[in-house]
Amino acid sequence: MRTQVAIVGSGPAGLLLGQLLHEAGVDNVIVERKSKEYVLGRIRAGVLEQGLVDLLDEAKASDRLHREGLVHHGVEIASIERRLRIDMHALTGKAVTVYGQTEVTRDLMAAREASGLKTLYDTENAVPHDYDGEKPYLTFEVDGEARRLDCDFIAGCDGYHGICRQSLPEGSSRTFERVYPFGWLGVLADVPPVSHELIYAQSPRGFALCSMRSTTRSRYYVQVPADEDIAAWSDEAFWDELRRRLPPDVAEGVTTGPSIEKSIAPLRSFVAEPMRFGRLFLAGDAAHIVPPTGAKGLNLAASDVNYLSKALVEHYHERSSSGLDHYSDRALRRVWKAERFSWWMTSLLHRFDQTDAFGERLQLAEMAYLMDSEAAQASFAENYVGLPY
Repeated sequence: MRTQVAIVGSGPAGLLLGQLLHEAGVDNVIVERKSKEYVLGRIRAGVLEQGLVDLLDEAKASDRLHREGLVHHGVEIASIERRLRIDMHALTGKAVTVYGQTEVTRDLMAAREASGLKTLYDTENAVPHDYDGEKPYLTFEVDGEARRLDCDFIAGCDGYHGICRQSLPEGSSRTFERVYPFGWLGVLADVPPVSHELIYAQSPRGFALCSMRSTTRSRYYVQVPADEDIAAWSDEAFWDELRRRLPPDVAEGVTTGPSIEKSIAPLRSFVAEPMRFGRLFLAGDAAHIVPPTGAKGLNLAASDVNYLSKALVEHYHERSSSGLDHYSDRALRRVWKAERFSWWMTSLLHRFDQTDAFGERLQLAEMAYLMDSEAAQASFAENYVGLPY
């Protein structure tokens, strides 16, 4: 087989890249290690920046998003004593859209299938080759049969544990990482959300988040130790702990119900530099991870895809390598700003057991400054709705 761009990974980054390239007349094939059902079974967050919504419009995969997505003009920050609504639209002229990442993936899959594009699922032992030369290719197996996919470029959209970054020569990439001593215990339940907008809560017992997937399905989180055993958490225990971390008026409004999914997500910050190696390009979680606090994971992947898709289209349509040559630098500038914001929100809202009394007072002062300063709220809003590409 031969294609112009071989894409490794059929998560939202790989699918979005493939669809944008197709719309621009650039041929591509996606190679995925897991089954289609497995990919669609992964439950992830879904706060979309306007930039991502615009890219989905460009990819012709946004009809259902515009029908079912929940547009949020504001977000709440809460402590036990106070609640603050930050009017993001008033401060920036922008909003965010709540729409599950699984649904984004489903819509992109449907658009790809409708376009007749090739996605190879259930592949094994994929390996990128010769990406430092002029003729890169992928080898992999399907049902035990060896396959080869020749291409002009390889896009590694295969996540943190994917083969593309792992296949790089030792010493070719520098990594930066911070692992947090806690995770998020999340519960998905078919109950109406406590608020029509997200509530991020800071409390002496730890962080909590009130979120939603729709007007009838809620997603709630509480901070737990990194080594917490999920089996120790019954639904009743979760709801009780959630309410303890919310302002009393919010806690009283929480509707409880049986969980339909319960999981613990570890928190880490991670960046690999650079994001280009000859004709191999990394995008999304293959190159960086952010704590979910700032809602930047999926949006950063879309940012990478924006830069990479435009660079590849420029290469084929204008015979220019400028976009490809600057891809890593452009992507990383935005990545590090999002890493900073996600780290800042995590530091602001979570309880750190190792923090001394001085650190605790600083955290309280930081929260008070956000609550009392319109300039601080404008900075928060600018970052939360998404910095420009």
